[in-house]
Amino acid sequence: MLLNAAQKVEEGMEALDLFAQSPTQELELKVSKIEEEADDIRRLLIEALNKTYVTPIDREDIFALSRSIDDMCDYAKSTVEEMLLFEVKTNEHIKKMTETLRVAADHIVKAVQFMQSNPATANDHLVSAKKTENRMEHLYRAALVDLFKTNDLLNILKLREIYRHLSNAADRGDEAANIIGDILVKTT
Repeated sequence: MLLNAAQKVEEGMEALDLFAQSPTQELELKVSKIEEEADDIRRLLIEALNKTYVTPIDREDIFALSRSIDDMCDYAKSTVEEMLLFEVKTNEHIKKMTETLRVAADHIVKAVQFMQSNPATANDHLVSAKKTENRMEHLYRAALVDLFKTNDLLNILKLREIYRHLSNAADRGDEAANIIGDILVKTT
């Protein structure tokens, strides 16, 4: 179930990246639909968790990991919604940030996929996922530097919100990687 949740988040990050490359109403609806599906997957996971007496991973870790990866989809949806509401045009910073989230989601999926069968490979992917958060911090700061070189206060406020959502999504990916690391320490 965790793998299914992670794969849905990967799908969400792919849709967000496509939206950032070329914003369309169709892609906005796709991101929103994926986020709702991710919420449903998490709800079902929590219901199963509440009904299960013994789990292969600590219950708290399952809950926390599902929350972290689901939050990535939540930030994807809020990014798309606010870009449309605020009439924010995509730019190279947004495109680089969404591509970074896409890579992070791919590594999280692979880390979850290999947690039990190949912990060393899972660890390699969680390290790579954490590196994407560091890259995102660099991209976020570079975007702010460029943004603050302008005098358009309204645009500064709008874009800063968008950049922050993307940075927050990366933070949740980093949190997911940390939780996977905790799981690996406990189970290997």
